[in-house]
Amino acid sequence: MSSLRSRLLFWLVALIAAVLIALGFLLGQLLKEFYTETINKRMEKEAKALAILLENEPLERIRTDLQEMGDELSSRITVLDRDGRVRFDSGRIAAISDKDHARIIRSILPTTTSARFSVIEKTDDVYYCLVPYGPSGQDGYVVVSTPTSSLKAVNERIWGVLISSLGMALVVIIALGWKIANQYMRPIEEATKVAFELEKGNYAARVPDGEYKEAGMLVRSINRLARHLQEMSRAREIQTDRLHTLIENVGSGLLFIDHRGHVFLINRAFQSQFHIDPSDALYRPYADVLPHRDIVRLIDEIFMTEAAMRRHMRLTVGIERKHFDVYGAPIIGKGAEWKGIVVVFHDITELKRLEQIRKDFVANVSHELKTPVTSIKGFAETLLDGAMKDEQALEHFLAIILKESERLQTLVEELLDLSKIEQQGFQLQWEEVNAAEIMEEAAAVFRQRAAAKRIALQVKAPPDLVIRGDRNRLKQILLNLLANAIAYTPEQGQVIVDAGETAQEVWLRVKDTGIGIEKKEIPRIFERFYRVDKARSRDSGGTGLGLSIVKHLVEAHHGFITVESEVGRGTVFTIHFPKPER
Repeated sequence: MSSLRSRLLFWLVALIAAVLIALGFLLGQLLKEFYTETINKRMEKEAKALAILLENEPLERIRTDLQEMGDELSSRITVLDRDGRVRFDSGRIAAISDKDHARIIRSILPTTTSARFSVIEKTDDVYYCLVPYGPSGQDGYVVVSTPTSSLKAVNERIWGVLISSLGMALVVIIALGWKIANQYMRPIEEATKVAFELEKGNYAARVPDGEYKEAGMLVRSINRLARHLQEMSRAREIQTDRLHTLIENVGSGLLFIDHRGHVFLINRAFQSQFHIDPSDALYRPYADVLPHRDIVRLIDEIFMTEAAMRRHMRLTVGIERKHFDVYGAPIIGKGAEWKGIVVVFHDITELKRLEQIRKDFVANVSHELKTPVTSIKGFAETLLDGAMKDEQALEHFLAIILKESERLQTLVEELLDLSKIEQQGFQLQWEEVNAAEIMEEAAAVFRQRAAAKRIALQVKAPPDLVIRGDRNRLKQILLNLLANAIAYTPEQGQVIVDAGETAQEVWLRVKDTGIGIEKKEIPRIFERFYRVDKARSRDSGGTGLGLSIVKHLVEAHHGFITVESEVGRGTVFTIHFPKPER
């Protein structure tokens, strides 16, 4: 911005200098002409006075006086007769020779009929004035010549005074101009710099405070504008940040499409749901980006009808099938201006899965309850029909009714227990539990059953191994695993319960030499009511809820369970618990 001030000052100074120079030349020329005119009139008066003197006095009597007058006037006086012959000459007073002097007189003499002067350029300038004398000017001529050295001296003094005066005036004007430029241009420059910063988006820029006088209103206006822009920018940034945070962290996928049909924005949830990279999707036509034709058709309909629409879609994403509740709506701005489309994807896969689980659970519970209830009802009806009179049949039927009622009681108790475990307020009684103790207590429950099937039941655990958890629930986990191990291990088999620890965890393991589980069945064994061998499971008294309870209890202890199995060779259940902090 200093260049603006410099240019302004330069042109101001140049204009003033040009005016002063022109004024100097004009004044110098006028003064020169005035002084020259003054000299000419003086010489003419002197020449006329000499002519009058020659008319009244003979030349011979006044020669001495003429010589003295020439010396006194610093002029050369020459008297000519009517034929142009020199009768008197006071002598040289300038650097013009007598020959040149005579030639000059001859050049002006023939045409002279009245008083006149002429300027001759020679070594030095000389003014000549020729005046006739005598009656009617017929006796001769008086020529007065004066060098211009005095005129040059005066002219030099005039120019000296003019140059010094105009130079001083120029210096004063430059100083005043610089002060005025600083006073008026500096705030304008500062305001312009701030305006450039505001244009770049730097709303924190301000014009420094100062005494700006007339420019103060501009400075204050720029500063007020900057403050308002900064406040607006801050408010917009807050709103943008809130909107960005909301869009990126909302649980549903969001897809924004502009009026041209190009993808304008996708949030993190949409990227995660459909595994789409923003760099491959943004600012491209939606038909080229979206891999599912159902979504493309929905967007096409919204573009054509300009109406909100809702669809339930089952889409294949990778190797998964997901269910979505898709809602799309047009974005209409002010003046019915078409802005684009927003599409919201609610992932309801989990809801569908839970709904299916609920349906399966109701069906399974109904099926599991139906068998014992039907048995109890059938045998009760048989007894009422007269079978009770047969003591042997009565005892047999009552034993079956007791067994089915116990099975029914176990099923109800495990359902209640599983429901309690899954409740949000379920809490464990945390304590330091000795692993060897609970393993021995759980094994003691099944030793008689194991001995009946000639199964070797072994417990191996370090005596000082500690698990942090709920003692009763840990024992319940082992009881369920041991019940399955003994139930599915044939006679003369082996069941081993052992434990150990690593740097990060404590593990418990139940290993058997039973029938094993096929690999494709392993992912489903923790589902409710799922049985690998349904006939054998039901004969063994199992409800299909034991492993589901085990899984929930292990997760409640912040652990996890792994399964390794080989058909005909046996199964290994390993429970991993976080190691308690010491």
